[in-house]
Amino acid sequence: METRLKTDLSKYNNDWYKKGGNPFKRLLWYIINATFFNSPFPIISVKCFLLKMFGARIGKHVVIKPYVNIKYPWNLSVGNYVWIGERVWIDNLGFVVIHDNSCVSQGAMLLCGNHHYKKSAFDLIVGNITIEEGAWVGAQAVVCPGVKVGSHAVLTVNSVATTHLLPWSIYQGNPAVKIKDRIIKS
Repeated sequence: METRLKTDLSKYNNDWYKKGGNPFKRLLWYIINATFFNSPFPIISVKCFLLKMFGARIGKHVVIKPYVNIKYPWNLSVGNYVWIGERVWIDNLGFVVIHDNSCVSQGAMLLCGNHHYKKSAFDLIVGNITIEEGAWVGAQAVVCPGVKVGSHAVLTVNSVATTHLLPWSIYQGNPAVKIKDRIIKS
């Protein structure tokens, strides 16, 4: 008969994880994030300035709507002409790179962290996320750790990307599967 271990969160330890920065920096960012980002605050230029002050790389003509939540700006790179919609959650324990002309629609989640369900201590797993040029992450969609959304790919509304999405493709479902090619007309 197989012996099964149980989950034991008393053994959980993520001391190896150092990308969160020092405690004072995290606290200061928490206050700024709550005041200017995860709020109705509307002035985009101020948001971009604050992100840059905390180490984010921000391109020109970036749109950041209200109620966006960004865990660590020092792990964020955003290209030119990027749109980030209302209530987007960028849980960037790893690095998140959003390339030019991409859109992350309202309520989408970019999740760089997860837990190893096969380990009794529920170990932290971290993976980077890349949203390539011209890609679109639809409303309420989820991009999981370690996923690359290919150039001009689309992750449709409420879909979950658990693996890389091919360029110029449209994905749907949970887990997301390719349903057709993306063709852009003038």
